[in-house]
Amino acid sequence: MSDRVILDSTVLIDALRGYPAADRIRSMRRSKVQFWVSPISIEEIWRGLRPAEQTRAARLIDALRLAPIDRRVAKTAGSWRRDYAISGSSLHQADCLIASSAKYIGARLATGNPSDFPMDEIIVEHWPVGE
Repeated sequence: MSDRVILDSTVLIDALRGYPAADRIRSMRRSKVQFWVSPISIEEIWRGLRPAEQTRAARLIDALRLAPIDRRVAKTAGSWRRDYAISGSSLHQADCLIASSAKYIGARLATGNPSDFPMDEIIVEHWPVGE
C-alpha cells in the first residue's frame, strides 16, 4: 500500500470541522504517511471559507504536499471523462483531475464520496465524513 494519500475536498472540510478525519490524519502522520492535496481541492475549500476560517485552513493546506497538474495529468483526466461519457457516465472535471494527480504521484485517494472516483487505475479509500 502506498505511503502517499491525496486528500479530497470532502476529507479536508471534515478535518477543518474537527471531525474524525482530523484525528485520522494526525495518527497516520505518525506512521510516516505523506499527505498531498490537489490545487483543485484548495480552490474548492477556499471559495467556501469565511474570513475567520482562513488562517486555520491555510495551516492545514500549507502542511500538505502539492500534487502537480501537468500535461499528463490533464490528458488522463480528459481521457477518463471521454471514456466514461461514452459508456453513459458523467464525471466531473475536478474529480478527474484530482484522481489523475493521485495516479501520477502514486497516492491513494481519500474521499467521502468514493462513487465520484470509479477509475480502476487508482486506489480509493472511503473516509466517511461528518461522523
